[in-house]
Amino acid sequence: MIKVMIAKPGLDGHDRGAKVIARALRDAGMEVIYTGIRQTPEQIAQAAVDEDVDVLGLSILSGAHMKLVPKVLDLLKEKGANIPVFVGGIIPEEDAEKLKEMGVVEVYGPGTSTEKVAEQVKNFVEHSHA
Repeated sequence: MIKVMIAKPGLDGHDRGAKVIARALRDAGMEVIYTGIRQTPEQIAQAAVDEDVDVLGLSILSGAHMKLVPKVLDLLKEKGANIPVFVGGIIPEEDAEKLKEMGVVEVYGPGTSTEKVAEQVKNFVEHSHA
């Protein structure tokens, strides 16, 4: 079974999208861990390693994605964790491209279908274990 962690880094308290994605991935047959709001990059990276997740999803609506996402990616790398990371939130296209260049596997904006996310998460896991 695919194990996914959904996390909300930073001071962003809006978690409806994160909960919708968590439920959709659970409905698609995945084990989902939701860390709750206001997590530090350090807490998220450590939890992802401790829980041995297959995929990490970060939900950010605060606008701090260019600070928080690279920090999480760096911490995972420091820990030797090869975990695909996807990001959801209101992220400008230009920033989404930069995040992908840094190693984020996909960036999802508002209105993305939950079926698409679930299908792609399965693909991320298949490709990370290939």
